[in-house]
Amino acid sequence: MNTEWEETFKNWAQGPGKTERDKCDNAESAVKKAISAHPELSGMDISVFAQGSYRSRTNIRVDSDVDICVCLNSIAFSDYPEGKIGKDYGRVQSPLEFSDFKNLVHKALIDRFGASSVSRDNKAFDVHANTYRVDADVIPAFEYRRYKSDGSNNYILGIAFKTDNDDLIKNWPEQTYDNGVEKNDVTSRRYKRVIRILKNLRNTMQEDVVAANNIPSFLIECLVWNAPNEGFNHDLYTADVQYVLANTFNKTLDEIQCKEWGEVNELKYLFRSGQPWTREQAHRFLSAAWDYIGFE
Repeated sequence: MNTEWEETFKNWAQGPGKTERDKCDNAESAVKKAISAHPELSGMDISVFAQGSYRSRTNIRVDSDVDICVCLNSIAFSDYPEGKIGKDYGRVQSPLEFSDFKNLVHKALIDRFGASSVSRDNKAFDVHANTYRVDADVIPAFEYRRYKSDGSNNYILGIAFKTDNDDLIKNWPEQTYDNGVEKNDVTSRRYKRVIRILKNLRNTMQEDVVAANNIPSFLIECLVWNAPNEGFNHDLYTADVQYVLANTFNKTLDEIQCKEWGEVNELKYLFRSGQPWTREQAHRFLSAAWDYIGFE
């Protein structure tokens, strides 16, 4: 194995510098101002917050964009226990459709940044970068409530949104953040550093290795999340990376060993139906990463 990998990993383990962090903060602040300035949205119960790798501090220098959620808290998509409906929990149909809310957010972003600086895709809006801010992916959302089956009115709170294709996507930003912080603490901060290393490795591999293409950053985070904590406290980063790659490679050899794996939030299975990736895809990437580094 090339002995220079350790120095490379030390560099890759570090997050974006202050200038990039400031640009991420500026993007978040600008989106908040756009929402608060809109005449209809300003009167609604809306939370605007960063999520994803920027908030978790698992973003890397060359990919320093920011995911920003614009969540309407007064309306919720809900899942109920079998045999229950919304009326059992005092829920009523809202007059505001999600598509109407998304259109309002679109208008607010255009009013603030200009039509040429805002692109709409199936899931979110891309507010383009400038010298002052990084790219921002702005996701309009409603609350999402997964009601518990214990007979109470208690629920697990997340967010959900509909794509322009009318697919409902559910996310758990708070649980993802909290779990990541906890694992990072118990692994002496090596958890997030290994994530950054593997994201940088994926980017480096992409020109030459097909298996590194179309590997989402969140999939990498989830793979590292499922590696046992004891594998992160070696003296060298190369040893941590070797452990994580070996463990996750072996566990993804077949469906049985990783069937119960969850996303970082532990509220959604990692390799069940509905995911934009597969176990086989993850396994091929892990194998290619091992070979690319030169582990034996």
